[in-house]
Amino acid sequence: MRRFDHLAPLLARRLRSGHLQVNEPMALHTSFGIGGPADLLVEPVDLAELRSCLRFSLEHGVPRVAIGLGTNLLVRDGGYRGMVVKLTRLTGIAELGHDGQERRLRAAAGVPLHEVAQFAAERGMTGLEFACGIPGTLGGAVAMNAGAYGGEMAQVVEECLVVNPDGSTATLRHQDLAFGYRASALQDGLRIAVEATLKLGAASPPEIRRLMEEYRRRRRERQPLDEKSAGSVFRRPPGQYAGALIEAAGLKGLRVGGAEVSRHHAGFIVNCGNATARDVLALMELIRRRVLEHSGVELEPELRIIGEDEI
Repeated sequence: MRRFDHLAPLLARRLRSGHLQVNEPMALHTSFGIGGPADLLVEPVDLAELRSCLRFSLEHGVPRVAIGLGTNLLVRDGGYRGMVVKLTRLTGIAELGHDGQERRLRAAAGVPLHEVAQFAAERGMTGLEFACGIPGTLGGAVAMNAGAYGGEMAQVVEECLVVNPDGSTATLRHQDLAFGYRASALQDGLRIAVEATLKLGAASPPEIRRLMEEYRRRRRERQPLDEKSAGSVFRRPPGQYAGALIEAAGLKGLRVGGAEVSRHHAGFIVNCGNATARDVLALMELIRRRVLEHSGVELEPELRIIGEDEI
């Protein structure tokens, strides 16, 4: 595909903050530590800069994709031909007014989800405990309806401010977001979350902290938190668990190049230090085929995959 790095000087004029990188290795921006260069990587510091970036993309025909902390992301080895918009500089959390047992907070899309959960816990706001160990940002969590331990973002999101492809803004109510299992109306990436309002309940902070610590303990025991990964690779099949199916097929420790099925939790693929996206994709396909042969269940990727094959 055509490269767009030559447009960097024009884009730089749109950015007061100057947070623009050219031919930036995406391995530096993903929890996998994998990925070729993005032609342009911008980190808008506010809504005005984000809107300007999206208008630039539209005016110049530059493909663009928004990311947060890159915790559910695999970038192919050839990198991304276009503009990567990294939202982690959009920060800020505020407690809003409350009505009896209903409590509300508003947070920017770039705030790490665990920080939002901690903010809520300190103020006696319950309902977000499940999110205390989920990696990634609030914006990404809303877009994919992230969840754990019986909770998910669909249970707490009241509304979301988004930016449209032309730079205009809109407020989407809960029903507009069309939440489903690990899915929402924002998953196609056309509209980008800027901030979300969460509706929570009230409980004592010590009680909330106890539950959060229990969830953190379970996560430490069951997941390869000390290794480079992108979280759960496959979606959970109805009534089953992808990790259990992969383990039952005898695939724990299976390796392709530098990518390995985690020996700690079979639902994860880990980067053993030198994995390429090609390794990960080959291992994913091998897992899919072996599980289908063993159990008759066809696994579907949960991992977000972008970019081009190696040039």
